[in-house]
Amino acid sequence: MAFKIESSLLDACALAILDRGDTYGYEITREMKEAIVISESTLYPVLRRLLKEELCITYDEPYQGRNRRYYSITDKGRKQLRDYRKQWKDHMSAIEKLLNGNERGEGDEKK
Repeated sequence: MAFKIESSLLDACALAILDRGDTYGYEITREMKEAIVISESTLYPVLRRLLKEELCITYDEPYQGRNRRYYSITDKGRKQLRDYRKQWKDHMSAIEKLLNGNERGEGDEKK
């Protein structure tokens, strides 16, 4: 991908995944990779930041003889996600105008 992904967008994507249900780090990475280029080493600082800001919590569950750490969105996280979604919609609208011009064809090659 040619565009740099900023930390707030990574936060928003992680929260959106958690909003669908509790899950663990590898699964969050797998889902995010469907849309953006990200590694687990990039994701875990994002999750630590979300924990620190109390946008998610963790709990451990046994899995194949080990504990697996699950992440769960908090009410504060859901509120932040709503804010991110609104900001994203506004951002996308502004970028669309810049990249595509308006409906009268502005932005096309000048004649």
